Amino acid sequence: ISNHWLMAWMGLEINTLAIIPMMTYPNNMRNTESAIKYFLIQATASMIIMFAIIYNAWTTNQWTLSQMSNEWATTIMTLALAMKLGLAPFHFWVPEVTQGIPLTSGMILLTWQKIAPTSILYQISPSLNMNLLVLLAVSSALLGGWGGLNQTHLRKILAYSSIAHMGWMTVIVLINPSLTILNLLIYIAATMAMFLCLNFTSTTKINALSNLWNKSTPMTVTMMIILLSLGGLPPLTGFMPKWLILQELIIYNNIATAMLLALSALLNLFFYMRIIYTSTLTMFPSNNTSKFQWFHTSPKSTSLIPLMTIISAMLLP
Repeated sequence: ISNHWLMAWMGLEINTLAIIPMMTYPNNMRNTESAIKYFLIQATASMIIMFAIIYNAWTTNQWTLSQMSNEWATTIMTLALAMKLGLAPFHFWVPEVTQGIPLTSGMILLTWQKIAPTSILYQISPSLNMNLLVLLAVSSALLGGWGGLNQTHLRKILAYSSIAHMGWMTVIVLINPSLTILNLLIYIAATMAMFLCLNFTSTTKINALSNLWNKSTPMTVTMMIILLSLGGLPPLTGFMPKWLILQELIIYNNIATAMLLALSALLNLFFYMRIIYTSTLTMFPSNNTSKFQWFHTSPKSTSLIPLMTIISAMLLP
């Protein structure tokens, strides 16, 4: 929120350091490994951001966020923020870190942790380089789609989904920054709803979803709606930001970019449909190929799930 570069950088640092203890709880090897990976990437990106800030201050003699007038400083800053957000080609840490931590920490990592870098990107948006943004965005959307195709772990799928959504947000930040914020809010609502559903049913793999009807039948329908919204099907909420972004891109004659983004959304939709097929379309008494599991469902709070589902499904109508 700060207008001074040094304070904004401090905010990013505090944000990074504050999530590390959350990622390492409960304390085991996998959580610690993921937290260290996350810390190293974020620290590297923070140092690059600091370099860009100092270089910009050295050439322009001021420390305000809105005055990123040096082209090199802006490019370095964009790449560092892309690293923080997990945009391709700096996306490799996102699936690895998300897979290694519990569902609650994963939810915070893929939602709350995106707000700070996106807000900085939003504030420096007038001075950004369009070609670089398009390159980062299209590669993120395509790699986010391709990467998720052969995954069986739901956390990894949601991580690749996050990479693709970040691509959609980045492409429009120069043309219409308010659309980036809209997209981010809807993405956060849908991703939170999805993580809360998975946490409620204690599910982390696709094959465990085939017995979801045995655990909670309403949850299968809820997850199907949320996934279709994340994929961007009308008339669900997730269609709105995609529709508006494509419209803006076409108005500014970025037809090729719009086409690539729209096609990459189909890749995402494909792996969402795989999850839907496993969880919803293989209901009892049809034969499914996965082994039957006994479930012991611990009572968990579900008060947020209905609210988040309504936001992520019913906002467009």
